[in-house]
Amino acid sequence: MVLAAGALAPEFTLSDQFGAEVALSELLLDGPVALVFVPFAFSRICTAEFAELSASQGLFAEHSVRLIGVTVDSVWTLRAWAEHEGFELPILSDFWPHGAVSRAYGAFVERTGAASRASVLIGRDGLVAASFESPVGEARPLADYGDALRALAAE
Repeated sequence: MVLAAGALAPEFTLSDQFGAEVALSELLLDGPVALVFVPFAFSRICTAEFAELSASQGLFAEHSVRLIGVTVDSVWTLRAWAEHEGFELPILSDFWPHGAVSRAYGAFVERTGAASRASVLIGRDGLVAASFESPVGEARPLADYGDALRALAAE
């Protein structure tokens, strides 16, 4: 089960699609963060979700929230996916140790060896402000992000 509101967000350092290391504590220096876990790059639902989120980055910017993707794919796969689809948002590789960050956030599915479709919004204080996930095979509705952003703003 994905971390609930009020939980302390586990610290992590992962590489983005360009191989640069990214630490949660460094991201939070600039403000709140929305971690968007997805099962696999290049999959139909994940690609559609990231396209919608990329097109809706203004919604997150209005709340000064940094949008960050996370998947268990390798850095090289993520770079190819981002370039192929034109994604500009950072996508972090939770490849090795396999799914360690996804597990820490309660967003790992052992049966598939991949992250679930979970979203975790983290306040500048490092606490989870809101979280939600969709059932297997279903995209998260964009409206759920609006609700989560309002919960974050209410803190």
